[in-house]
Amino acid sequence: MEDLETTQEERMVDETVQPEEQEEEITLRPRALDEFVGQEQMKKNMRVSIEAAKKRDEALEHVLLYGNPGLGKTTLAHIIANELGAGIKITSGPALEHVGDLAAILSNLQKGEVLFIDEIHRLNKSVEEALYPAMEDFVLDIILGKGPAARTLRMQLEHFTIIGATTRMSLLSGPLRDRFGHHVHLNYYEPQDIARIIERSAHILEADIHPEAVLLLAGRARRTPRVANRLLRRVRDFADVEGTGVLDKNITHTALEQLNIDPYGLDSVDRAILLALIEKFNGGPVGLTTLAAAVAEEIDTLEQVYEPFLLQMGFLERTPRGRKVTAAAYEHLGFEMPGNHLLNI
Repeated sequence: MEDLETTQEERMVDETVQPEEQEEEITLRPRALDEFVGQEQMKKNMRVSIEAAKKRDEALEHVLLYGNPGLGKTTLAHIIANELGAGIKITSGPALEHVGDLAAILSNLQKGEVLFIDEIHRLNKSVEEALYPAMEDFVLDIILGKGPAARTLRMQLEHFTIIGATTRMSLLSGPLRDRFGHHVHLNYYEPQDIARIIERSAHILEADIHPEAVLLLAGRARRTPRVANRLLRRVRDFADVEGTGVLDKNITHTALEQLNIDPYGLDSVDRAILLALIEKFNGGPVGLTTLAAAVAEEIDTLEQVYEPFLLQMGFLERTPRGRKVTAAAYEHLGFEMPGNHLLNI
């Protein structure tokens, strides 16, 4: 069985950005909607809204971006600001601990500028409530003093746009969610779009890649651009060290085998989850808490990082009684469904 102790940070297909890759990740990001691959309907709608705001010389209505990690929420926020011709300030929900932190940022925003709040579902409750009048009326109410002597100071703000990003739409409160004029859901990408992203990134990295290698990488990139770019960089490493520097089909296949990425894009952690369900729980159903303990992962990590893709691929399903594997998972891992004479072939 695969090592169940493998951590999220060790995952080859982890959707989070590692610090050493952040600078290179930025260089691979598209800077305009025309360069953004995939999500066609979203791009059409957003282009209309941006052009309308520019034509009326107004700030774009607030935008809420939601979807799984690595699908381009941060990239899209920068693109929107760039298309508006506006500056962008960047922060995150956990970083805004006090209302004063929010006031310091909002008071410095110029007309039409964009404030990008990542992980907006993790905003402090008092900060969130202070954000309501800022989003609706472009004013910020600050309470000075305490007790009977307390008074409220109303600060007028320039008209600005907040772009919030979240992977947990369900954790946003109704009042906050309703104050966003645009709700943009980023879906997993189609394989052909992932292939185009790989070709574009390879061109930027000046990597010589064959069409067969592009298709091989696209098939194992979990339909996620960030994963596609990460695999491309790792295969380029193998090509430079163990090959001729050219990313052809053979070196790409060898590299992916060494990285333990199977033809469906599953890594050792994904397989450990499915194997635990099959070998320890007879395929399920089993509760999320029990499953998390069995694979030595936190419940939130299991639910937010691993499950979405396994569900998308049809290897896992949620039931009222818990998680269970599907017939496709049994077949992929080389097992027969329970009830047959041979369990493991």
